[in-house]
Amino acid sequence: MDDLWGQACVNLERNVGPNNFNHWIKPLRLSTLESGIAHFESPTRFISDWVSRHFADKITAELNSLGCEIERLRFAVVPHNGTVRAARPAAGAEPAKAGAQPTARAAAPATARIAPKSDLGAPLDPRFTFSNFIVGKPNELAHAAARRVAEGGPVGFNPLFLYGGVGLGKTHLMHAIAHDYQTRQPHSQVLYLSAEQFMYRFVQALRESTIMDFKGMFRNVNMLMVDDVQFIAGKDSTQEEFFHTFNALVDQGKQIVISADRAPAEIKGLEERIKSRLSCGLIVDLHPTTYELRLGILQSKTEAFRRQQPDLEIGDGVLEFLAHRISTNVRVLEGALQRLFAHASLLRREITLEVAQECLADILRTNDRKISIDDIQRKVAEHYNIRLADMIGPKRARNVARPRQIAMYLSKQLTSRSLPEIGRRFGGRDHTTIMHGVRKIEELATDDHSLAEDVAMLKRLLEA
Repeated sequence: MDDLWGQACVNLERNVGPNNFNHWIKPLRLSTLESGIAHFESPTRFISDWVSRHFADKITAELNSLGCEIERLRFAVVPHNGTVRAARPAAGAEPAKAGAQPTARAAAPATARIAPKSDLGAPLDPRFTFSNFIVGKPNELAHAAARRVAEGGPVGFNPLFLYGGVGLGKTHLMHAIAHDYQTRQPHSQVLYLSAEQFMYRFVQALRESTIMDFKGMFRNVNMLMVDDVQFIAGKDSTQEEFFHTFNALVDQGKQIVISADRAPAEIKGLEERIKSRLSCGLIVDLHPTTYELRLGILQSKTEAFRRQQPDLEIGDGVLEFLAHRISTNVRVLEGALQRLFAHASLLRREITLEVAQECLADILRTNDRKISIDDIQRKVAEHYNIRLADMIGPKRARNVARPRQIAMYLSKQLTSRSLPEIGRRFGGRDHTTIMHGVRKIEELATDDHSLAEDVAMLKRLLEA
């Protein structure tokens, strides 16, 4: 049986692709062929069901091409202890006759480990690799840490925690890690998914009484990658399972990579023990992009498109214009460039500055949205849990005065208002008071890492 299945697997891997083959078909073992039925052992019910729905026809056809005359498949779930838990036919197959049992070995083969399934979450995007990730000062530490994790082996920090605003490259780096790691170690198991998908699978396992399958699936990987972990904040049962999964993998020396929109300590509703675990690794902030980094991204994307369409013409100053005007979100920046490419390709026109302004008018208007002092005051008051009235009132207590100074600093940085104008919006304060507050925050931010992180996060939230 093993030789026959080995021959079938050679062509199946070619037909379904290495990723699908390794995740779904490789864990199976062909046990017997009987009366037109191919009996398989599977490590979990989930794998059995998935193969039945998506690959049964391909497996049947491949076995028939080898002269087996197979009409349908049937699966027996054989966990690591070798006990047959259930027999399930493939989709459309007839139920097994009473008393009939598929043959099973005493133990599952060593290669039939519980395979992680990237299909549980978002599949890896082939575009998101290290080769097309543009590195600049705002993301150089995150890029270096991601490269180190992708190399495999002991890295000295676990987990790697990436955080930052929307469109700064967190997801790109996570996909790049997974691609590079699997290239270096093709037999390793990498599971990438969002925190929302983790929660969904956990709830599904509880509902279907397959929690042990769930635990086995998530705790038998070489690398677990969870995107947008802030989603599980406030969800007690999911946090409990995430905590135990996290501990089990760390205890086995398995690598974990996490992303979020803010640092662990800033995620409200996340249990303190999880915040503590996440903070034990390397926490890296992806800062807002600089003009130079945005221009580098645009140039790289343009070069890639020109390889596909050599006759593409872009006028002088267009990329510089986009890098200057679209400053908050790399996804929006790339989307704007893609729209220009489509415009030029379909209409056979050169992309001039005038064409860019006309074609991207809606995006440019959105990115011209001005941040107001009111926006800043509300966001800072909400972050520090103080009343908005105290922000402009006379109170001088430290828990009010410091947030007020931060709001003054951000008002100076993010708006074009003069110091006297800012002073009037802060309860009629003198411009020298505003100047003192701005300087105070600048001085404190050089030594107080926590305050600097607060200011950077507030700035990201306001610019998003």
